[in-house]
Amino acid sequence: MALTVYAATTNPGKLRDFSVAADASGILIVPLPGLKEIPAPVEDEPTFEGNARLKAVYYSRLAPGLLVMADDSGLEVDALGGAPGVRSARYALDAGYRADEALSTDARNNLYLLEQMRGISSGARSARYHCVLAFAKDGACVTTTEESVEGEILEAPRGTGGFGYDPLFSLPELGKSMAEIDLETKLGLSHRGRAFAAFVRLQLAM
Repeated sequence: MALTVYAATTNPGKLRDFSVAADASGILIVPLPGLKEIPAPVEDEPTFEGNARLKAVYYSRLAPGLLVMADDSGLEVDALGGAPGVRSARYALDAGYRADEALSTDARNNLYLLEQMRGISSGARSARYHCVLAFAKDGACVTTTEESVEGEILEAPRGTGGFGYDPLFSLPELGKSMAEIDLETKLGLSHRGRAFAAFVRLQLAM
């Protein structure tokens, strides 16, 4: 019987990435039932692992007997001292950047990042996507996996796929942004795909 993992996220981009990973692994990933009606926990841990564990444990307490997966992931830019880091999803909001304009969260974050990177030379734009997956059952964390992917921040967005900072995150070995590659390729290269693959390896070793 296939292992079923319940993803504690409503982000359609993340669910899409994890679904592709599930298809390749034989593990079934489905959204956690009723997630939209559950008040979200306060993500106040200073690290990706801390927040991932917090969310997985919190939601697993509300879903007895189910294996719940939560992730915390984000972008770390070396020239910005590792920012936006754990605040990646709220980067522009934290700064109050263009808060009065009708922009999507992703669009606002990307514009703010470009502004922060203005004047930084091409040789100093290194960055990485980082992801921690936490798996919990009945209020206890079972395991975590952690992976990252190195890249650079572009001076202008490229591509229409992906989400978050993908249009600005360049993969030098491919000469493309994360938003310009197909889902199959992204699965093998992305921080989420690699973190999930690490979980699959753990399952196979058991």
